[in-house]
Parts: sequence; structure tokens; C-alpha cells
Amino acid sequence: MRVSLRFVDVFAQGKFSGNQLCVVADPGDLTGDQMHDIAREIGFSETTFVTDWSDDRYAMRIFTPDGELPFAGHPTLGTAFVLVSEQRVSSPVTQVVAAGEFLVEVDVEGSFARMRQLPPVFEREFEDLELVAAAAGLSVEDLHPELPPQVVSTGLGPLLAPVKDVHALRRAERDARAVREVVERSGGEVLYLFAISGEDVTARMFDPGVAIGEDPATGSAAGPLGAYLAARGLAGMPGSIRVAQGEQTGRPSTLHVDVQQDGTSWTVQVGGGVEKVGEGWFDIP
Repeated sequence: MRVSLRFVDVFAQGKFSGNQLCVVADPGDLTGDQMHDIAREIGFSETTFVTDWSDDRYAMRIFTPDGELPFAGHPTLGTAFVLVSEQRVSSPVTQVVAAGEFLVEVDVEGSFARMRQLPPVFEREFEDLELVAAAAGLSVEDLHPELPPQVVSTGLGPLLAPVKDVHALRRAERDARAVREVVERSGGEVLYLFAISGEDVTARMFDPGVAIGEDPATGSAAGPLGAYLAARGLAGMPGSIRVAQGEQTGRPSTLHVDVQQDGTSWTVQVGGGVEKVGEGWFDIP
């Protein structure tokens, strides 16, 4: 069986920036194990498999080299962009994944896509600052003196960890063992470090798995970060910000985050540039 592949860069500032994604729009009768095999072979942080689509909605599965995810940010935007650009679906379109339904808007001519994430869920603050610092290869003094680490989810829950400034953020180095421990103990999915400078926000994501390491752009964490900032009135939030990520991985990325009050909760939208960079196929035995 021949399986066609599309390659896009998401949260991109142009081709060959942002976060890489492989989209399998016609997976046929692939099993979950075969999908995982393809994701490992591709080696990107995520590969998506569209399992069903109609005019205004589609369903998909998301695999990393380590396993399956219920939701992820740049796979959402990249997959929707591919499907709309190929006129398989229209925009806006509803994406169905294990975590729920997400509305996505695509501007093909503008090379941009935006998603509405789930209402934020604020979990407990994490008090072990020494472990957080160790996971990032920093000292406790490098963390923000007033803002606590906290797990927040808008579909997937990162541990958000504020550091005192961009200089400390750039010095951070992932300690794989400590990252696994802090993620397990906090209940988060990943460690998402960020620094605020006025209304500018810079972030880095450290993954507990061996395949990804550091992610160049993390839409599923940028939404929770926006909610965290809005709830505390930081960085000009609620409102709109741009989060810079990916400098240390050589793939600079820009994540557009908009958070607005919605009764007792928040409406969270995350968007970014999408660039189609190639296509190909695999022959599956």
C-alpha cells in the first residue's frame, strides 16, 4: 500500500522555520501500530493521520515517535491547512481528536491558521522550585521570584514555569531525568519555560521523552500560557500577544495567542504561519 505524505512548517516565519509536521491525509487501512511506525520513521515531533472528513469537519489521530497524543497545537493548524488548501474541507472547520472538538480557521492565501482551544483548566501550583530549576539546568534564583509554576490545560496540560528573564531562559539546558520527574510529579505533560519582558514573551519547551527533547513551537502550551498570563494580568493580557520560541533549536517560531474574558472563564485562540514545504510517499508492506 502506498501512503502519501505532506510536509508543512507551522508557527513558521517562512519556509524551514517553525515546527515540522507530516500529514497523512489518506491513511487507508493503516493500523495504529503502522501509524506509530510511520511517525517514528519520519522522526518529527508529530505526524497526523486523517481518519475521516466531510465538508466542515474532520477526525484525526496524532502520533509522536514515542506514542499517541489526544491533542497537539501545531498538528491541528498544519493538518487543517493541508485539508483546506486541497479543498477536502472548508474553513472554518471542526477538528475531532481524542481530547475533543476544536474549531480551526484557515487563510490559505495568507499562509495562516488559527484554532480555538478548550476553556482553560487551572490545576494546582507546583511548589518544588528546586526540581523545576534542576530540570532546566538552572538555579532557583533563575526562576521568577513571584510567579509560581502551574499546570494549565486548554486540551493538553503543560507545567508552566516562569523564569526571571530572557537571559536565564537562554541559559537553560534540559536535564532529561529531572524533566521526567517534574512532569510526573506535577501532573503536566511537558515543561514549558517562559520569560516576560514588558509585553514580549519568550518560551522554551522541554519534553520528557527521548525523541523530541526541545520543541521549537508548542501550540498546546502557548494557549495555557496565555490563560496563565490573562488570569494574572501580565504582559498586557487579556488581549493578544506573540510568543517567540525555537531560537535554541535553530527553527525560530512565532505563536499568536489571544485570550479574552468569557463569563467566569476565558476564550483562548492560538494561531501562526503555515508553509507547505514538500510531499512524498511511503510504501507500506
